[in-house]
Amino acid sequence: MMKLQSLVLAAATALTMTTAFAVPAGTWSVAAGAHMVDPKSDNGTLANGAYSVDVDDDIRPTISGEYFVADNIGVELLAAIPFHHDITLTDANGDKVDAKTQHLPPTLSLQYHFDGYNMPMNVKPFVGVGVNYTTFFKERIYLDNGNDLNIKDSVGVAGHIGLDIPFAPTEAFRIDARYMDIKPDVELNGGDIGSVDISPWVYGVAFVKTF
Repeated sequence: MMKLQSLVLAAATALTMTTAFAVPAGTWSVAAGAHMVDPKSDNGTLANGAYSVDVDDDIRPTISGEYFVADNIGVELLAAIPFHHDITLTDANGDKVDAKTQHLPPTLSLQYHFDGYNMPMNVKPFVGVGVNYTTFFKERIYLDNGNDLNIKDSVGVAGHIGLDIPFAPTEAFRIDARYMDIKPDVELNGGDIGSVDISPWVYGVAFVKTF
């Protein structure tokens, strides 16, 4: 949570600063690349503490589009192909139960792009804050036949920081990181068994084209 608060504070500070305007209102940009969803190390427990939960990471292609509603201020939507995660449930005796799921994490952010600081290589940092909606599907748990695992959709705050490194007037290489507050409720055979705290950092690289 402290990491998310730092991102939100950085975004709020950036929005109050005056810089030389480099990206005019009305500009579009598209970023195509790949991101790794890296869940936090402790994902909580299920079934009244009977099982600790571990969710692994995954890397998938992503694409985002951003429209600049004002100079240097853009609204971005992130999309991806489904991420796949293996899940391990471990009881007090060390016995394990495997599960898996897929998810899509579309994220809408308001972003501020810095400019006018004469940074090396003309690098342009940016920060953003927004909302993430994660939908889960194709859940499966490897217990006896007939068990139905259901991970509910999750809505939470998302923070975004990154660098654009231009190599042409309308093209750049992007490095970025996001924090997403993802804490879905979980059901087994229709009964509530708790929630999972995934809350990942999402690291990525992308090619950015501005229009």
